[in-house]
Amino acid sequence: MSDYVEAEGGRDAEPLESLEQLVEHFASGAKPRSEWRVGTEYEKVGVERETGRAIPFSGPRGVEVVLRRLAERFGWEPVEERGRVVALSRAGVEITLEPGGQIELSGRPFATVHEARGEIEEHLREMSAVASELGVLFLGLGIQPFSRLEEIEWVPKRRYEIMGPYMLRVGSLGQRMMKQTATVQVNLDYESEADAIEKMRVATGLGPILNAIFANSSISDGGPNGFLSFRGHIWTDTDPARCGMLRFLFEPGASFARYAEWALDAPMYFIKRAGVLHEMTGIPFRRFWREGVGGFRATIGDFALHLSTLFPEVRLKTYIELRMTDSQPEDSMLALPALAKGLLYESDAREAAWELVADLAFDERLRLQADVHRGALAARCRRYRVRELARELLAIAAESLRRQGCRDERGETEDVYLEAVRERVERGVTPAELVLEEWKRDWSHDPARLAAATAYGAGR
Repeated sequence: MSDYVEAEGGRDAEPLESLEQLVEHFASGAKPRSEWRVGTEYEKVGVERETGRAIPFSGPRGVEVVLRRLAERFGWEPVEERGRVVALSRAGVEITLEPGGQIELSGRPFATVHEARGEIEEHLREMSAVASELGVLFLGLGIQPFSRLEEIEWVPKRRYEIMGPYMLRVGSLGQRMMKQTATVQVNLDYESEADAIEKMRVATGLGPILNAIFANSSISDGGPNGFLSFRGHIWTDTDPARCGMLRFLFEPGASFARYAEWALDAPMYFIKRAGVLHEMTGIPFRRFWREGVGGFRATIGDFALHLSTLFPEVRLKTYIELRMTDSQPEDSMLALPALAKGLLYESDAREAAWELVADLAFDERLRLQADVHRGALAARCRRYRVRELARELLAIAAESLRRQGCRDERGETEDVYLEAVRERVERGVTPAELVLEEWKRDWSHDPARLAAATAYGAGR
């Protein structure tokens, strides 16, 4: 949930006068293939080492102290809001906070996953150095395992003060999404409108399979929750006006204009003027555009900010975001960017992957999505187990990455980042199931043992 940064003047300040301006906003993101990059955002939940409980934002072992120590020791620049440190920046990279104090690294866009490896390894080293001094662990899980919603302190940002109460009006699980969940997201480039829409269609169609492969949120509120990707299920009852699969991507005529029309009809949260957020909850952006609200008129910058508050499974800004997977253990943090690059940056791989799900009706896609939240790889897609589709998907991506031929200093291509995931899929298990198994057996329902075993740096 990275913040959109308001530009001072320039194109962002242009009055919004036509749908064509919105289409041009998306078109401005197009890049030649030589400039395509892969960006990754990694969210992590922090807990107390002794109890497994979520660390607060405030206090001597809180998230704010983690940020301050990172700034003092590793050259990050603090970003404050109302006198509290709520983010960090350094050389074009940001560390931001989700509403429940989940720490997110918004990495640089890189040409290869090999380059991203150095960045995430450095980040985890820095985080571990600070966390160990405070008795804090950051976990490779998709949800807070033990702290209940009301036990988790809100990060004191104005945007969350606006969003939190609104979530209670539009769904039953929105505040859980905000305060408890964590994800890995991948950002991809496109060369044209047709290329962008095709990538979005394929990624959305494959979304349930990707969610199944990376399912990792089976324990919450202190015990098993009945799901393997509870984080995925939470998104289905957050806000139907801004979340979920976009049906029009599977229909003839899908386009930038169609995405813009959907965004215009989605309700707003706020606009920003001179750094100040003004609440606009529940007002469709189309109404704001046509009529104005509170003496304000819509600008291109307002629309860009609005796009960052929409949460479909695959989101369009001036790049494409894949948003459907749980946060991962350390051995597979780079698996999703590698898988996405292998599947979506080569046309023949994209076509082969699309064939796996091309003929599903939209209702079947929704049913499959719901089934994998509970059953993950064991769920069925017509006559196949999702495990079989996942195995095929990984094979397509691995071959594509080998053909792309991006090698590291050891001569390995980017398919090396799929190895841990591939091994689990062959066994028919997910990180969520491994956690459940150990929780009941070796960890003996002990929160401290679960936290220690799932923490980054634990070798899981």
